[in-house]
Amino acid sequence: MADTHAGGRPRTLDEAKEWMRQKAVARQHPMNNLSVEDTESVLATLPGLDGASWAPAWTTAGEAAFEQAMQSQREGDRTTAREHFLRAHGFFFMGRFPCPNHPFKLESAQRERDAYLAAGALFDRPVERVTVPFQGREGEGDAVVFLFRRPATTGPVPVVVMWGGVDAWKEQMTAASDLLLARGVATIAMDGPGTGESPVKGVPDADRQFLPVFDWVERRDDLIGRPACLGRSFGGYWATRLAHVHASRISAAVNWGGGAHYMFQADWIAASRYPDSYLMELVETRMRMLGASTDAEYLGFFERLSLLDQGLLDQPCAPMLLVNGREDKQCPVADIDLLVSHGSPKSVRMFPGGHMGITPETLPLIVEWLAARAHEGAR
Repeated sequence: MADTHAGGRPRTLDEAKEWMRQKAVARQHPMNNLSVEDTESVLATLPGLDGASWAPAWTTAGEAAFEQAMQSQREGDRTTAREHFLRAHGFFFMGRFPCPNHPFKLESAQRERDAYLAAGALFDRPVERVTVPFQGREGEGDAVVFLFRRPATTGPVPVVVMWGGVDAWKEQMTAASDLLLARGVATIAMDGPGTGESPVKGVPDADRQFLPVFDWVERRDDLIGRPACLGRSFGGYWATRLAHVHASRISAAVNWGGGAHYMFQADWIAASRYPDSYLMELVETRMRMLGASTDAEYLGFFERLSLLDQGLLDQPCAPMLLVNGREDKQCPVADIDLLVSHGSPKSVRMFPGGHMGITPETLPLIVEWLAARAHEGAR
């Protein structure tokens, strides 16, 4: 796979539409929440990739699906209502994708949350939105918001805390949550630093935002043991930092496609500017996560995230599973070799393909590993 798309430049509108069509057929991120038909209904009239053109095309479809859901709910058809709320969530997610860097996208992000919570209330294992206080610094938020689900199992159960990368937020954690619930594990889905409703930007010690959630878990009589953690894509970086800095607070951690050191170096930042695996605005989305406003800040803020330079990698860490695709062009697989060459022994599973190594076996393998560690930690 080439390092960059189309000679290292952003996609044109037609190229972007074709990319989305291919992802919709394969039901792959970011099109995995929409059918081919729903995707095509928007692409047929999508006028541009700028926020002012992009967001309204998706939100219009989202509002129509939301109204269909409301009508089904009024008629007492919970199953159909849930399906339409999830469709609306998929449209609104695309409306703010990859990040809400335009007022229209920001509005779509709020509607994405509304639709997901409406759908989540109709799940067999419903979604509970929880807010806990956060002692942030000046300019930071004062709360952490997460989505909690419990399995049908009676009595105390273990829990997995999960989060995504720069564009997949807590509302995109349903598949992993469902699989863990089926194995008797509760789930907490939250936003990674600098994304969604996170109270902090992606500063080096942003792992602070996870500690109030761990405190909440410890106070619950219906949860047992230390939580296991799953960080997807860029979120794998925070799972790795937590495993090293807060090893006593967690039972295990999975870094699924995240970096550690090489990802944050200037040569890799340049090479990964327009990866084939990403639709658009990767740099803009990373900058928003970091709180950077210039290219110089982008480089500097990324560089300071290096766990090697922070001196963390040679210290003991919680049990870790490292997962990625062998041809990843968003996050260098050299970071996996670096991690296994330092500190505590770690488990590794490499899959074919690009970023995150998405195959039918990838998520089930991760879930089995996490569920086993979570149950072991609850004994």
